[in-house]
Amino acid sequence: MKQATDIESWLSLTLIDGLGGESIRRLLIAFGNPAAILAAPMIALERLVKKPIAARIKQGADRDKITNAMKWLEDPANAIITLADTDYPAQLLNIADPPPVLYFKGRRELLQLPALAVVGSRNATPQGLLNAEAFSEASSNAGLCIISGMALGIDTAAHHGGLRGAAASIAIIGTGLDIVYPARNHPLAHKLAKEGALISEFPLGTPAIGRNFPRRNRIISGMSQGCLVVEAALQSGSLITARQALEQGREVMAIPGSIHSPLSKGCHALIKQGAKLVENTQDILDELNFLPLFHPGNNTEKKQTDPVEPSEDTVLLEHLGYDSVDIDTLCARSGLTAEVVSAMLLTLELDGRVSSLPGGCYQRVQ
Repeated sequence: MKQATDIESWLSLTLIDGLGGESIRRLLIAFGNPAAILAAPMIALERLVKKPIAARIKQGADRDKITNAMKWLEDPANAIITLADTDYPAQLLNIADPPPVLYFKGRRELLQLPALAVVGSRNATPQGLLNAEAFSEASSNAGLCIISGMALGIDTAAHHGGLRGAAASIAIIGTGLDIVYPARNHPLAHKLAKEGALISEFPLGTPAIGRNFPRRNRIISGMSQGCLVVEAALQSGSLITARQALEQGREVMAIPGSIHSPLSKGCHALIKQGAKLVENTQDILDELNFLPLFHPGNNTEKKQTDPVEPSEDTVLLEHLGYDSVDIDTLCARSGLTAEVVSAMLLTLELDGRVSSLPGGCYQRVQ
């Protein structure tokens, strides 16, 4: 009963309009706990917050919002983790602006695992998606919980890879936990709630508002030992996460790509600025000075196999290289007709070795 009362006090405080995290932490230092803040006289509150905010504290939060949150907590998978809880993520306590409360759904024990943030473009290349999934699975198998933002593209691939590994995955989302955004990720959200976890600092019912997503990025990096950027354009939101990781004293790593790809420009810029160039999972573990808790099972490295005679379709891969290329260029390189090259590309695409890109281009998938 006392625990429910404590949670209701935290909700009553954190659901007050206009009362931000910095003010809440200042009030907690002065009064000790939410119940004491809510019971404090107006004159005492005005010494720490502006008069209109102090008046709202005395008035109290919207009762419907509190009732809705308490009803949500009736599901055993749901929780509200406060700054006073022992399993509040220790890494997050060390950032400049830790959220006073975290709305949580999933496996609470994952909060105690060391973590790796994996972020990147929403409009990722096929190779980028494969890299995100493979590096995340291998890192998860090494004991690093994979943290990302459940956006389309790299985030989604990272979560899938992390969930397949031993240390699972946590999504930090920019809406209330009762909303799945993007809607296309409903199956992933369900899987994360069952096998991993979902976290938000935003109250239930908070819609997808643009300004909330850069804000949630500080939690992605803040909960992690390091941040791996898989693919990112120069103006990518992933670079915001990388910058916040640096400000928080986290290690920043990036996977290089083609010098011709716009989605490699952000990663290359980070590497020029001192980020660790990552080619395999061991690079990540070395940078974090992390000893694997489990076997990494690195899917990012090629396995040695007996040599096989290359087919005509495979020979075309040599002309394709690792940059995106159009059919006319392939014809010029290989000396083959457009009809033959198109047929070979179709076979390679069906085999999962080549992927078609916008603009009639093709890219080799490693």
